Amino acid sequence: MIKEFQPVKEGVAFLVKEWLPILSSLSEDDITIKKNSQNRSVKQILGHLIDSVSNNTHRVIHLQYQESPISFPNYASNGNNDRWIAIQNYQGECWPNMLELWKHMNLHYIHIIDCIDPTKLNQQWYYSGGKLISLKEMVIDYLRHLELHINEIRKLMEQT
Repeated sequence: MIKEFQPVKEGVAFLVKEWLPILSSLSEDDITIKKNSQNRSVKQILGHLIDSVSNNTHRVIHLQYQESPISFPNYASNGNNDRWIAIQNYQGECWPNMLELWKHMNLHYIHIIDCIDPTKLNQQWYYSGGKLISLKEMVIDYLRHLELHINEIRKLMEQT
């Protein structure tokens, strides 16, 4: 186990445990009405978080066996994450299924970061505009990204 990842693991586990019942209790109107500055509903924000954990899972795996630096398809910029949300139609997805997927994908992510080969932590990938980020930096940043979007959901809930 990599000690720098312990706060990430604990933080992700806490957010899933804390937010699953909150998200489960929301009404259909609460989760589908588009409200935020990016015109995303709670369902679409959660869909983005599902995409995020999915992409990060693949990156963790690829960064441990491919030659560094790695180029992945550009998911997060140039509106691509909005394309992912639209193509998958998270707005029309079954909410309980989304919640279970988000929960279990994050629990699996906790597991896979526990399995990372410490000798691979400096493997890098091009993440945006030709900038490089290491496997270690990416894993540590995941919690910040998850918290950012959970806070977006929190703000939308306060507006309801």
